Amino acid sequence: MIHLNLVVIKTDRQEEQVRFYSTLGITFTHHRHGNGPYHYSGALDGLTFEIYPLPKDVTAADTTTRLGFTVENLHETLKSLEELGVETIQAPASTEWGYVAVVKDADGRKIELVENLIK
Repeated sequence: MIHLNLVVIKTDRQEEQVRFYSTLGITFTHHRHGNGPYHYSGALDGLTFEIYPLPKDVTAADTTTRLGFTVENLHETLKSLEELGVETIQAPASTEWGYVAVVKDADGRKIELVENLIK
């Protein structure tokens, strides 16, 4: 059996990303390991989600990675994200996977938000 336990995104917009992902319900702590960079870390049901600074030799964050999160109330989540200036790129719609919308995080990654997954 395999279980995903870590996702790390790297950004030059750490504070904006923390606000974005906190709105989805992730609680972050700010810390570092040894001599590594300060970063943010949060836990999601056995998954560690971390926001690290971009390495100095990297000029832009990866925007090709797509992440998906199940949220309790899609409309309320979108309203809160809209107040942060987040762009919705796919309006909420019923799909075979549930009630879904897609937004962009501070770096431009597509983030799929799903309410009431259909089993």
